[in-house]
Amino acid sequence: MTRRYLFILLLVGSVVVCACGGTEPPPIPENPDATETQPADTDNGAVMRLDSRLDVIVPTDAYIEKIADGFMFTEGPLWIRTESRLLFSDVRGNTIYQWNEGDGSSDFLDPVFDGDRTGLAMISSNGLTLDSEGRVVICEHGNRVVSRLESDGTRTTLVDSYEGRRLNSPNDAVYGSDGSLYFTDPPYGLEGNEASPLRELDFNGIFRLNPDGELQLLSRDQSRPNGIALSPDETILYSANSDPDAKVWMAYDLGPDGASNARVFYDVTDQTTGGLPDGMKVDTEGNVFGTGPGGVWIFAPDGTHLGTIMPDEVPANVGWGDDGHTLYMTAQTGIYRIRLTTSGQIPGPTN
Repeated sequence: MTRRYLFILLLVGSVVVCACGGTEPPPIPENPDATETQPADTDNGAVMRLDSRLDVIVPTDAYIEKIADGFMFTEGPLWIRTESRLLFSDVRGNTIYQWNEGDGSSDFLDPVFDGDRTGLAMISSNGLTLDSEGRVVICEHGNRVVSRLESDGTRTTLVDSYEGRRLNSPNDAVYGSDGSLYFTDPPYGLEGNEASPLRELDFNGIFRLNPDGELQLLSRDQSRPNGIALSPDETILYSANSDPDAKVWMAYDLGPDGASNARVFYDVTDQTTGGLPDGMKVDTEGNVFGTGPGGVWIFAPDGTHLGTIMPDEVPANVGWGDDGHTLYMTAQTGIYRIRLTTSGQIPGPTN
């Protein structure tokens, strides 16, 4: 028994690590093009269970695998269904990597940024997603844009400013079913953050880029907006606030005119474990998976904390992969995954 496991067991009395029994998750679909590779490490963390509803989301025999490591700080996991591979950012390594079962990890885009670094704290990509045509959309810190990667390797800028002023450093993004792109714009890419002389906006915003190109400010009230997700019916917008003094997940009612009824979905400001509310996803039932102190916090739609998936490294973001039942986690130097009974929508074309 590890020291960490014993500590958690004493605190909550309800930790399950690779337990036997429970609902069987679907097997990971086989990749016919995969070649023989080293088996994944399956002793890499724990699942803390606080509510019986978690058992139909995370099987009681679920285990955490580490599938890759050796990176500087991983972010933005994005599964490419048509190619059975995972893309992810190394925000300190200025590289987007790709991983698959047969070949492991390799460079996908290196470097992400090759311009003047003066005044910049982070220059690489962060959040990644796919548009309806399967093109990779990148939140870029160094270039301070949301861009789209074209088939010839060039990048098209989708948005770089609001009302004539440059964005701070786009962080994470999600598409709505109508083609609207929602994204957050904290100051993490700038040296000094809000004090940076390069900063042109006097707020950290949450935006919606409409299909017609109109950029709509949804909220300017969060101190450090970061991860972003939509409820399955797209009537609720969730955003993580990565502020040590206000560690909260926020919820907003979403409509054609914008976001309203801002409210705290869950507050973990009192938590002392490492990690802040960061990347997040929602499953098809509306359960929220948000990286935060110590792991991936799982919430029912009513805001009840059901439990936490805790890899050995604190994750910064999550993404659905394989057939939608696998949750991939980017966690500092490593990439982890866990097979679930629930599933989530994978970005990109539906067929």
